[in-house]
Amino acid sequence: MTEELLRLSKRMSELGLSSRREADEWIARGWVRVDGKVVSELGSKVYPSQKVTVERQAAAEQSKRVTVLINKPVGYVSGQAEDGYTPAVALIKAENRWAEDRSPEQFHPTQLRSLVAAGRLDIDSVGLLVLTQDGRVAKQLIGHDTDIDKEYLVRVSYTKGDTLPDSELKKLNHGLWLDGKPLLPAKVRWQNEDQLSFTLREGKKRQIRRMCEAVGLKVLGLKRVRIGKVKLGDLPTGQWRYLSADEQF
Repeated sequence: MTEELLRLSKRMSELGLSSRREADEWIARGWVRVDGKVVSELGSKVYPSQKVTVERQAAAEQSKRVTVLINKPVGYVSGQAEDGYTPAVALIKAENRWAEDRSPEQFHPTQLRSLVAAGRLDIDSVGLLVLTQDGRVAKQLIGHDTDIDKEYLVRVSYTKGDTLPDSELKKLNHGLWLDGKPLLPAKVRWQNEDQLSFTLREGKKRQIRRMCEAVGLKVLGLKRVRIGKVKLGDLPTGQWRYLSADEQF
């Protein structure tokens, strides 16, 4: 069986060394070696069996990159500014840092450069949003093969009668289709009489709202409370903190 050549930046991303964008940056700077030789040509290709290593400068640069957790309020968009709405990154300033943040990291405005949302949260949803400068974190949370689950608390009212039948709750857990494709199994259970907990491993656009609609539930409020092992906890609305060195998604 012959090996297929892969773009070096794609291979570095597959190996979890960096994001593709970072890889291109490092290749251009001469920080990447293939089988011990520096490769600085963008678009270079490698075989999967070849050994890819990065220089210490790259690791040092990566370790300086920050990841920020924010409790997004209603009315902010998670990514780029759109239609006159403010992006959540606008909340990241010294005065909004949570007073109880344990991280020794000092805030500096340069940290706002290339800080991107790793996953979306609708304008009318609240809760945990991750913004990061680290391509590895972004890939872990939004790469197409991610297996990190996310938990949401969803306040609902049933529009077709008194209570949601158990058969419809089962459908929320598994059996619904969106955009012509079956959804992955989810964990959906009642938290109290008007609030459901949803745990999902995928994030289609407005997925929870559309799932609820499909079984006659109206969403009154939606809050993300956990991404992988990282919880929103007591972080106040509109405030942020750093992901600490000992936390892993």
